[in-house]
Amino acid sequence: MSTWRPIDPTPFWKRWLPDVLHGPVRIVFQLSVLGLIVVSGFGFFYFMLAMRFDLEEVAKLPVGTTFYDRKGEEIAAPGASGRHLVTRAEIPDFLVKSLRAREDARFFEHYGVDLRGLTRATLRNIKDRTFTQGASTLTMQLAKNTFDNKDKSIHRKLLELTLALRIEERYSKDEILTHYLNRIYFGAGAYGIEQAACTYFGKTTRDLTDGECAIIVGIIRGPHVFSPIGNPEKALNQRGQTLNRMVAMGFIDQARREAIAAEPLKLLDEEQRETQTSYALQAVRRELDHLFDTLLDDGELQASGLKVHTTLDAPWQQRLETELNHAVEALEKEKSWPHPVQKDHISGTEPTYVQYSAITTELKTGGILALIGGRNFSQSRFDRSRRSSRDLGSAFEPFVAAAAAERGKLVLPGKPVQTGRQIGPDEVERIAKRCGLTGPFLATEDLFRGAATATPQEMSVGLATLGNQGKRPKPYLIREIRDASGKLLYNAKPQLTQALSPAAALDATSVLDRNKGTRTFTGATGSERDAWTLRLGPSGATAIWIGFDKPTAITREPRLKSLLDEFVQRLGND
Repeated sequence: MSTWRPIDPTPFWKRWLPDVLHGPVRIVFQLSVLGLIVVSGFGFFYFMLAMRFDLEEVAKLPVGTTFYDRKGEEIAAPGASGRHLVTRAEIPDFLVKSLRAREDARFFEHYGVDLRGLTRATLRNIKDRTFTQGASTLTMQLAKNTFDNKDKSIHRKLLELTLALRIEERYSKDEILTHYLNRIYFGAGAYGIEQAACTYFGKTTRDLTDGECAIIVGIIRGPHVFSPIGNPEKALNQRGQTLNRMVAMGFIDQARREAIAAEPLKLLDEEQRETQTSYALQAVRRELDHLFDTLLDDGELQASGLKVHTTLDAPWQQRLETELNHAVEALEKEKSWPHPVQKDHISGTEPTYVQYSAITTELKTGGILALIGGRNFSQSRFDRSRRSSRDLGSAFEPFVAAAAAERGKLVLPGKPVQTGRQIGPDEVERIAKRCGLTGPFLATEDLFRGAATATPQEMSVGLATLGNQGKRPKPYLIREIRDASGKLLYNAKPQLTQALSPAAALDATSVLDRNKGTRTFTGATGSERDAWTLRLGPSGATAIWIGFDKPTAITREPRLKSLLDEFVQRLGND
């Protein structure tokens, strides 16, 4: 007969553990349950938050940058070369391997979130007490780029993780990789891989060489810093690092790495790039790339839909272009004009086109109101207004006068040599540099006759200094930058430097002609190779140059000055 024993209600773990551990184990268990509930709650919250985003946006062409003039009117959009989506079949396999090696080695293994990399980055961030490591996968970067999720916070990272999981559920790996390459910013105004290939190498994505693939992948981490246009050495260094990673992952061997590294860098000639439509927009883009590098973080770099508000005055720009072109065409129609404007098919000689450039700087701020870098942007992208330094001749007289007035000497209008002799060439050079001219300057009395060179921008800034009570403005083109939602990312602050006393600046303008509320100068250098027009208005200073890229005498006819005077009259006094 068996003996009945009552069932012991004590949980099995209590019977196996010493009494001293019962309390701690109970607390750990309760905390674990609570933690699971909290984690589940967070997961549900972020899952519901992620559901609000339309995943169709992932596969769309990203919105480019929109430019506006000072009054908020949209400026003609940049050229759209390469602005279309590529398919996976158009992407070279070498580019895919380069991208994996540099950005996400386990891309085809994880499910949008690399737990191994995330754990490593989290431990590093805890150690550094900051977000030094992101552990973003390509899928997470695609989520951030598509939905403009830039804030550096735990909330942003959790939302990014959840969106990445949704994207992985919706799209295949090849689709994710293709969408990523179609959306990200590659610098130089190029959004997406196809436009980057066109901008940098003048070819389609499918035609990129292995070396070009490695260079483009190297650009991703710093679109301005590693741009092969502005920083070819850094771009090549990034190519080498990408190739090193490919060797380490077994994608290529050392011999192949050396062969690719020896591939010369062959960029598309600047004259053939079609990323902009005008000299002014080209200059704006260059300033924007510089701001990306110095003022905006990596999150902003990859944002699409930027709204760039410039300092340009579109009506004045159009007016200046129209009147300047009219004046030059009238000059070429003169019977005494010695230069052919059509190609001689018999002799095969090329035509000689007179060029011009102009720039207007706002006196009080330094904002550039108009910029004309040449006669025809489609034929030549070289910006003569800021990159071509030309002889000044008598156009230099205002700065000789400024130097004399600054030293309390008498200004003799029309007699720059006598004015300059009172102080000497060294003092004239010093004051000219303070006004923004960089020279070089001839260290003899010929300097008083204009033996110096300057760009139209330098002359415009110098003239603005004289018209702004001796305060030299720093020129700039971008007033503010906003993201697609309207959030302010950058706001320019005018920078002024007192270069001259107000009295000296006023005296210096006395050598310019009075013209219905403006001060003007028109004339050519002694060699007749360069003609200048200076115009100091109530709010802006304009410097205009006319000549040939290869220094050539324009014409010795007095008609040149009269045409320029007529041009100034048509501009008016506003």
